[in-house]
Amino acid sequence: MVLRAPRTPLELCELDEPRPSGRDVLLEVLACGVCRTDLHIVDGELERPKLPLVPGHEIVGRVVRVGGEVVDLQVGQRVGVPWLGWTDGSCRFCRRGQENLCDAARFTGYTIDGGYAELALADERYCLELPERYSDLEAAPLLCAGLIGYRTYRLAGPDAEHLGIYGFGAAAHLVAQVAVAEGRRVYAFTRPDDAAGQAFAVRLGATWAGGSDSAPPHALDAALIFAPVGALVPIALQATVKGGVVVSGGIHMSDIPGFPYRLLWEERSVRSVANLTRADGQQFMRIAGEVPLKVSVSEFRLEDANVALDRLRGGQVEGAAVLWSAA
Repeated sequence: MVLRAPRTPLELCELDEPRPSGRDVLLEVLACGVCRTDLHIVDGELERPKLPLVPGHEIVGRVVRVGGEVVDLQVGQRVGVPWLGWTDGSCRFCRRGQENLCDAARFTGYTIDGGYAELALADERYCLELPERYSDLEAAPLLCAGLIGYRTYRLAGPDAEHLGIYGFGAAAHLVAQVAVAEGRRVYAFTRPDDAAGQAFAVRLGATWAGGSDSAPPHALDAALIFAPVGALVPIALQATVKGGVVVSGGIHMSDIPGFPYRLLWEERSVRSVANLTRADGQQFMRIAGEVPLKVSVSEFRLEDANVALDRLRGGQVEGAAVLWSAA
């Protein structure tokens, strides 16, 4: 599936088979998650994508061919490919362990062709080992919803007993389970009229679930925002205690409206998450191997990628949407 121009439907077409060289591996795509970031790219909200572009950065694939310099992966091995596809290793951010901020980074399904396809190339150094307990469809959302959700969750700090989550979609439904497993109390915020989403959150262990226009029954130590709605930032600040933190886990968000300083005062803070590191991926996959996450998946055929994106855009997907190909 190819994006020719922003704000146009993806096209089903046949491309030349990619040829791996160097540290690249050629993967048979077994499944690929449909992420809200894909929507931001297709809808023209993220600038300068590679065009034409094969989207998709939650790739579960099996190695079918390797480049001449590959040392760690073998033909037949199942691996995951996340958003971070390459870094230069030499800029100041890479040198201090912040490769997620690399000046020259390349991103799967954005500046590198991704997994809305039958075959995909990936640099073996940025592939992740996947826990065996998850099927191909279940493993796909772990590669962005899980990884970015986990990085966002970590920035809430180790002492956030009462944790608010705004926007209960693919990332939230995974990170909520990790938080509950670690003994935290989760308060889930959905669209005000989304009773099904609220019931879904409670089934996954949330202490309370309600609309984003509601106050939680207990003040929050931290809040995670996964909905791309800037107006949620002052709402979340108002719900947090002194010294609390609000973390935005999205790559794109509508403008944050003005708000009174008193909401930020008393050492509250607002942070954002950008991309991920390979260390994040390895750590989260270990956790996913230990904590039996219930991954809620809505399946779509590869050729129905536009349908999946439309349903995600309309808030009609419970958990995560995942593409698969019968080829």
